[in-house]
Amino acid sequence: MARIAGVNLPNEKRIEIGLTYIHGIGRSRATAIIEQTGISPDVRVKDLTEKEVASLRREVEQLEVEGDLRRRVFGSIQRLKDINAYRGIRHKRRLPVRGQRTRSNARTWKGPRPAKAGKKR
Repeated sequence: MARIAGVNLPNEKRIEIGLTYIHGIGRSRATAIIEQTGISPDVRVKDLTEKEVASLRREVEQLEVEGDLRRRVFGSIQRLKDINAYRGIRHKRRLPVRGQRTRSNARTWKGPRPAKAGKKR
């Protein structure tokens, strides 16, 4: 089992998909990392050599991933809340931040609909 950036990558996945288990690495960035290291994207995580794992680790260490990225995102949202920016207020109220409508949608943010009194089922 390869451990990169504090994350255990799943053994049965291709390395291209396995890298996406690291917070901050998506498909395109995973593909770029694999091209830079010269590893075949079809190889499984369990079949990687120690040398290949070390080269992947070096490439990922150059990126802002996992804890550092989470901390930066949290800090950015906290700054918006502290200065009472419009986006910060939306975050505080747990409403959509990016201009989506809330009259008919936004159930993920707002939670389940409240029960109405006297409504027959």
